[in-house]
Amino acid sequence: MSEDREQERAEKREGAARPVTAAARRERRASARQVAPETGSDQTESAKADSAKVVSSNGKTTQSKREQGQETASRDRKAKRPNVFKRLVRFLREVVAELRKVIWPTRKMLLTYTIVVLVFVAVMVALVFGLDFAFLQGVTFLFGK
Repeated sequence: MSEDREQERAEKREGAARPVTAAARRERRASARQVAPETGSDQTESAKADSAKVVSSNGKTTQSKREQGQETASRDRKAKRPNVFKRLVRFLREVVAELRKVIWPTRKMLLTYTIVVLVFVAVMVALVFGLDFAFLQGVTFLFGK
């Protein structure tokens, strides 16, 4: 059942292909921003104007808050935090949402992984025991009893 969900997710991901290369990501970001070009003699002023004026999706040019004379929100101001119960409920909702994303192993996979771990631990215990015994024999040979 979980394998079916994995396959469905993979099919959805193929539909919304993400750019693989950095150049493709930059191109996608640039096309999404659509900065309006401005001609000016001073290059730095032109760059400031380009960053301040942005073409919105409906084609109108807007100015940044700084250009309009409005101040941006400072970092020192803290937003009001909801009460403890609302935060707890939100946390639990997010936990459940994350657990739904988990691909749980099947019984066969779980059994296989458990056996692999137990065999690995047994081998490591045997290795440590062997080295410990060898060093004990070496020390007793050198220093005697």
